[in-house]
Amino acid sequence: MNIQPINITIVYALKNKQYVKKMKLKYKISVEEAILRSNIINSKTINIYNKNVGIYGNIVNLSDFIKNGDRIEIYRPLLIDPRELRRKKIMLHKKNILKDVY
Repeated sequence: MNIQPINITIVYALKNKQYVKKMKLKYKISVEEAILRSNIINSKTINIYNKNVGIYGNIVNLSDFIKNGDRIEIYRPLLIDPRELRRKKIMLHKKNILKDVY
């Protein structure tokens, strides 16, 4: 029986640095096990149980099994809600327009 290896990539991005680990596995394992085996979290203060984890932008459970070619992404928390940021930008823009008028 010829078993094809499973190639995956695990990524974690900070503001100024991105960590990328490519792995070749002999059999399917869970997302959690893949992250733990990658050692991507050993040197950093990442708690995968408090963070969202996804595959190509889609949130997955740590218990989901990986497939060949998956890119497992460990997401960091948002610093500000995108909707709130848009509101603040609009308010600033409106204030600047009013300054020009008066």
